[in-house]
Amino acid sequence: MKCIKSYILTVISIFLIYSDVGACTTVIVSGRRTVDGRPLLFKQRDTPDFENRVVSFSDGKYSYIGIVNTKDTANLNVWGGHNSAGFAIMNSASYNINSEGDPDDENDVSGKIMKQALQSCKSLADFEQLLHSLPRPLHISSNFGVIDAFGGAAYYETNDEGYVKFDANDVNNAPLGYLIRTNFSFSGDRARDKGLSRFQAATELLYRASLTNSLSYDYLLNDVSRSLLHGITKVDLFKEAQKENAGSDFVAFRDYIPRYFTASVLVVQGVKADESPALTTSWITLGFPLVTPSIPVWVDSRHSLPTIFTADKSGKSRLNEWSLNLKKKVFPIERGEGSDYLNLTVLLSKNGEGIYQKLKPVNDKIFSESNGYIEKWRQSDALNTIELKKFYEWVDKYVSNVYSTQLK
Repeated sequence: MKCIKSYILTVISIFLIYSDVGACTTVIVSGRRTVDGRPLLFKQRDTPDFENRVVSFSDGKYSYIGIVNTKDTANLNVWGGHNSAGFAIMNSASYNINSEGDPDDENDVSGKIMKQALQSCKSLADFEQLLHSLPRPLHISSNFGVIDAFGGAAYYETNDEGYVKFDANDVNNAPLGYLIRTNFSFSGDRARDKGLSRFQAATELLYRASLTNSLSYDYLLNDVSRSLLHGITKVDLFKEAQKENAGSDFVAFRDYIPRYFTASVLVVQGVKADESPALTTSWITLGFPLVTPSIPVWVDSRHSLPTIFTADKSGKSRLNEWSLNLKKKVFPIERGEGSDYLNLTVLLSKNGEGIYQKLKPVNDKIFSESNGYIEKWRQSDALNTIELKKFYEWVDKYVSNVYSTQLK
């Protein structure tokens, strides 16, 4: 009997450790509250599937770009992206929306539905029709976030039987013009909420930006996805690293917005109602965000992408592999609870030579270079495929050089 009890406790412990692994932090911002009037979609993807790549698809009504697990060689699931109609989608797992409890990860079809939506949807209404058309039970426990080229921006808290919509353009749903979801649904059983620390941190960061009219794609990438502010303890590791009397190299690292299990970041910047949907931009951080730059991509007729994003001969993304190698330096303890302890001095050193400190000017240069092209394309209201190819070639060369010289 004691053996049976011990076995049950072990299984429960394993479940508690891993049940919250598929945890994401997500945000939708209405264009009415962003700096430039364009809606934003943000997903910090937390998953044990660390190896990811970016794929350009032409297998549906619309062409699209999405993040795919490397081991998914058939590209059956997409974990966020946008299409040629300016429609974008992402999700976060919800742990309180179905009555039976936590998501059934094995049978969950969220990735398949996001792929189907990117293939066929142009608007929020199209996505709603798709959800209505699917057979029940849906096998879903997801907060789907969607924006379109018509100014639409909403969450669909979706369970096995249907969904509840929360519109970011409705002041009753989003008085400040944005909505945040981590791993619970507002329409679910609030006693079973998960991801509260990350929700609290994101709430504080988004509120600050709303007060100063700073809600922008780069704020989400730089100040939210790479934030080291803990939502509950209020410890800010950026500030801790600057203290003269800083103690151990290692710090406890659990429930920050970037996590050990963060595998990618997606920020989709939509378009204004009078702009071409082709100008919709996906900013992708393919890997752990504190050691990986963010690079913009677009859906174009040539289905081109930076080569460092796509699968090489081994089937893996080079950028993703570079990021994983650097991540080992940040989390060098491989046994026991090593994933809960981050070597802060490797990221932020007193001499300014930490990985994150070296990464910041790289991000700034990519932002500056890409924004030059984006502004030109917006003036002509069209994507220039020749210039796009030139930018991708530049970013491939530049980032490859950075990882071989500065960040190795």
